[in-house]
Amino acid sequence: MVSITDGTVVVLLAGGAFFGLVAAIGLLRLPDLYTRAHAASKTDTLGAGLTLAAVAIVFDAGLPTVKTVLLLVFLFITNPTAAHAIARAATEQGIEPWTSDGGGDQS
Repeated sequence: MVSITDGTVVVLLAGGAFFGLVAAIGLLRLPDLYTRAHAASKTDTLGAGLTLAAVAIVFDAGLPTVKTVLLLVFLFITNPTAAHAIARAATEQGIEPWTSDGGGDQS
């Protein structure tokens, strides 16, 4: 029989793996830097957050859990900030977003 804690950890890890996969697919399939940065920052942050939440549950109470929660906070602050900085730098460099009429960087 699987305990509630074990089931919760499995669900969180599966969610983390799913969102990590979605982030990878977004990086490969989306047309320009802006949409790729959006896909990576949103889904990668959520996937890593769910995985770290599972780790915190496995560690139970104690110093490792505190460190894991601090990692979660750091992750939720830095990932969106880094994606914003990358998108802003691209804008300042003159990289235009992709549009359906063929404009923008198509690489």
